[in-house]
Amino acid sequence: MKRFRNGEIWGLEAQAPTGPADGVVLGVDGGTTSTVCVCLPAAGPLPDPLPILSRAVGGCSNHNSVGENAARETLEEVMAQALSKACYSRKAVRAVCLAVSGVNHPTDQQRILDWLRDIFPNSVKFYVENDAVAALASGTMGKLHGCVLIAGTGTIAYGFTEDGKEARAAGAGPVLGDWGSGYGIAAQALTAVIRAHDGRGPQTKLTKSILDMLELPSPDELIGWTYADPSWARIAALVPIVVSTAEDGDEVANRILYDSVQELADSIIAVVRRLRLCGEDGKEAFPLVMVGGVLEANKRWDIGKEVVNCVSKIFPGALPIRPKLEPAVGAALVAWNRSMRELNDVREGDSPQISVLQ
Repeated sequence: MKRFRNGEIWGLEAQAPTGPADGVVLGVDGGTTSTVCVCLPAAGPLPDPLPILSRAVGGCSNHNSVGENAARETLEEVMAQALSKACYSRKAVRAVCLAVSGVNHPTDQQRILDWLRDIFPNSVKFYVENDAVAALASGTMGKLHGCVLIAGTGTIAYGFTEDGKEARAAGAGPVLGDWGSGYGIAAQALTAVIRAHDGRGPQTKLTKSILDMLELPSPDELIGWTYADPSWARIAALVPIVVSTAEDGDEVANRILYDSVQELADSIIAVVRRLRLCGEDGKEAFPLVMVGGVLEANKRWDIGKEVVNCVSKIFPGALPIRPKLEPAVGAALVAWNRSMRELNDVREGDSPQISVLQ
């Protein structure tokens, strides 16, 4: 375990106490827009409301968006800040769940695991997942069962069965078509403005709305604005303008949103079918966790509600959940649940008389 990494990230750690014998767990929700880490006590059972010891926030930690080094530095900074705010050192950590967008393959998981082992004591348990896992867990109190739809800067649908099978749809990034995401909606709006300006597409109120917001004199200036900094979150920030323009009756903006609703619903439907979360008859109940700024209701447009309506026509057992907990807490609950389960498995093996925490 290194005391210093990336400059002085852990520089104040020597002043922090080791912490109680029961220790703490860390949950990290790493997204394209921001990264959040929360610290929970490792001892159980956890009371309601959950005793969140600290919370830290950083920038983007998707390595596909900002690069490997910047993503790791952000993740390490928020973990160090969360422990510092809780007045604990790394020696107090019992388990860490990193749920990070851009973790799409076992090789992604392994790279992060190798890096984590270089930072924390050997005794710490690590769980590296896609950020969709944290979002699902935030709606199911850490239980990985059901389907989650994330629609923020990016989008992904992810599902788990109770016996551990998993499946995903979308989430491959904007180049491979994350339509329905904030980036996808905004990119289509920008394209519609350029098409209208060229005479290749219908005129749209999006032209004036977007140019006014960006303080640009003409659609020609959009090209320079877009490529000056094509970061996903910067483009996705235009979504509220698209929604307000749709609510103002613009046909082009409304078509973009209706198409996005169908794309998001199709992602959920694909996951549910692959995992048979709906049962053999297609009517079995399952949790459908809905997370992300794109799904929040506006004056007249409610993308999340429209998505649920589409899905419910095919799977009437879908039970929509808007989590009250943030995804980082969901990640911490995954770390807590899995570490407690592993601990109890060990205890059962050593002493069958010890009762198991549920």
